[in-house]
Amino acid sequence: MSISLVHNILRHYGIYGGQHDQHFLVDEGILDRIVESADIVPGEVVLEIGAGIGNLTQRLLHLADKVVAIEFDPKLVAVLEDRFRGNDKLHIIHGDVLKVEFPIFDKVVANLPYSISSEITFKLFKHDFKLGILMYQYEFAQRMIAKPGSGDYSRLTVNTAYFADASIIMKVPKGVFSPPPQVESAVVKVCPRPAPFTVTDKDFFLRFVTAIFNKRRKKIKNSIVESNHMLGISNVKQVVSGLPEELMELRPENLDPAQLAALSNMILAMHQES
Repeated sequence: MSISLVHNILRHYGIYGGQHDQHFLVDEGILDRIVESADIVPGEVVLEIGAGIGNLTQRLLHLADKVVAIEFDPKLVAVLEDRFRGNDKLHIIHGDVLKVEFPIFDKVVANLPYSISSEITFKLFKHDFKLGILMYQYEFAQRMIAKPGSGDYSRLTVNTAYFADASIIMKVPKGVFSPPPQVESAVVKVCPRPAPFTVTDKDFFLRFVTAIFNKRRKKIKNSIVESNHMLGISNVKQVVSGLPEELMELRPENLDPAQLAALSNMILAMHQES
């Protein structure tokens, strides 16, 4: 779909792109590469988040058994309903992606709203699916795959490492969107799999990671004590004093996901023994 045609659609429906993360991907080559990367086979259900005017939706419908498109903007819902009227392979959910219940799906392919990328990603990680091909702000994508010790290494990195393998499959320039966003973008391939390290209690581990990265500039011993309201360790100072001193002097970003998991397991075991 040409940019001029996109503009005609937006004007017809009274949509002003650029508001509410509305940047519509119009480059045919990149749209094709995204769908090819999803490797959709007959019988699969594909979830699309933020379907917009349906440029990606159209391609997904050619391959998937069913496409479930979530869209918040009622004007964009109207575009989708008009554009794909009579196509019973498409199910449109009009609602807030963070509030609606996800259906069972095999793959998720989406140009995500950048302002809520973290929340959507963490919600996706709670569901079983085969593969995700997801467009993010480039800096966000870098944080997903960052190495320990780097400035981009974060809670997001550790959570991603726990739930899935992630890799950037292409960087996307601003000019392929209408209107262009102010940031560069990237498409990330997310492959869910069992955690590659042992976690005694998943919920505690995820809270632990959140807690210490909230104080990422402090030593781990101080991060644990100062964020204990999130962990609920009644004897927190005693527990910290019993943990390996060489680890307690480091900062959260200096430990890889497996080391953080081991530390979480130790804290939980010491807390339960006391």
